[in-house]
Amino acid sequence: MSIRTGLTLSALAALGILAGGCSSGPSSPSRPGDVMLSSSLPAQAPACAHTGGTLAGNVAIELVQVATGFVDPIDVACPNDGSGRIFVCERPGIIKIIDKDGKVMDEPFYNNMANTAFQFLECGLYDIEFHPKFKENGLLYISYADMWFNGATFIVEYKVAAGDPNKCDMASARPILRIDFPYANHHGGKIVFGPDGYLYVGVGDGGWEGDVLDVGPYLGTWMGKMLRIDVSSKTTTTNYTVPASNPFVKAMQPKLMVLFGVSEQGFSEIKQHAKPEIWAYGLRNPWTFSFDRKTGDMYIADIGQNIWEEVNFQPASSKGGEDYGWNKMCGVHPFPIELEEKGVKTPVVGVLPIAEYDHKTNGICVIGMGVSRSADAPSLEGVYFFGDWGSGRLWGTKREDGKWVMQEMMNTSLNFTSGGEDSKGTIYVTSATSQYGTWNPFASAPGSVWKIVEKGKVPQGAKTAPRDAK
Repeated sequence: MSIRTGLTLSALAALGILAGGCSSGPSSPSRPGDVMLSSSLPAQAPACAHTGGTLAGNVAIELVQVATGFVDPIDVACPNDGSGRIFVCERPGIIKIIDKDGKVMDEPFYNNMANTAFQFLECGLYDIEFHPKFKENGLLYISYADMWFNGATFIVEYKVAAGDPNKCDMASARPILRIDFPYANHHGGKIVFGPDGYLYVGVGDGGWEGDVLDVGPYLGTWMGKMLRIDVSSKTTTTNYTVPASNPFVKAMQPKLMVLFGVSEQGFSEIKQHAKPEIWAYGLRNPWTFSFDRKTGDMYIADIGQNIWEEVNFQPASSKGGEDYGWNKMCGVHPFPIELEEKGVKTPVVGVLPIAEYDHKTNGICVIGMGVSRSADAPSLEGVYFFGDWGSGRLWGTKREDGKWVMQEMMNTSLNFTSGGEDSKGTIYVTSATSQYGTWNPFASAPGSVWKIVEKGKVPQGAKTAPRDAK
């Protein structure tokens, strides 16, 4: 079943297909470690941008095709090593290289099809990320769903093969983290090195729909969270350490019972079930997220449930610990949405998104791409781009005069799956006609890699993305 044929966006949304991330509702914390913060903010918060805005500076773009012929391309990344190479992850477990001349190399860089679980659309090879000092140490990190562990997410460290920079040394594999899930969807999968040198890991709520395990607000699990770990060191039991500055690193330490003499602030910091790796929580399925290379701010495209998609923002000054609202909110709306439809007054929970869009007319699955910082595209400076897998729409958002503005940049016939950037700050995106119900990705139409350029700067003879008047 293709998301472009047979079912409308609203019908797909009603079925719960491609559900993602939101939060709200009047329920209270149910277990130790649950946190619920509320305020009297209006449900339709003015800080959240919506479709229909116009960015300053006549921002206009085109998508230029870089390469095609990929099998379910699911991620794109570029090492900061001066080689000009682009690495493309194919969901079945293959990573291919586009060389500096734009040619896809015949031999793959990485092949892990024997271990990668890809029979379901939301599983497979997720991501490749290069160590901040990759040029010196040759270290890289790959995230994938492992078939032999029932689709658990594995994050594994590898080295580049000695004497061949276009080959991964498969024998160098060092497992960093394993995340088990009860269901086959909402695993997240993206990993990104932050400006602080730590590895951030986006983890979904574990699947089914509606957060049936109630993990979004619960600090006793990695699911529904953004994790932050240090892969440059290890302990006697783990191949990583937890940064001392993580918000809950001391929250679960054993405490003696004290009835009086402790401030309420002191008590609020005790979370005996909290996982120290947690950096932020209340996320549904943070399939894509990225950092602004200039400011250090983080953008999280959190896939929504049935009605709303959202983009969350964390400033570089953050000390972590944000609650992004799921499973009490979805966008700036309560979850379940019926509460809003019935006019039930509900609290606003957590940090509200900076942008949202609806499933009825705009799409069903938000895909983050990144912040443009390329000197070759000055009019795009500082714009965060994101699109939708189902509708092919592409937006840009930026804070102007203290308010977030969201402008639709293109309406294409592509199926966006992820985004990345090169050493210059140019944004690249992947597109794949992945389908629910089609278990053989090799039978799908070939996927492709595109890059965002200023309108009017398309290289002569280049292919641009088809625009779709949906």
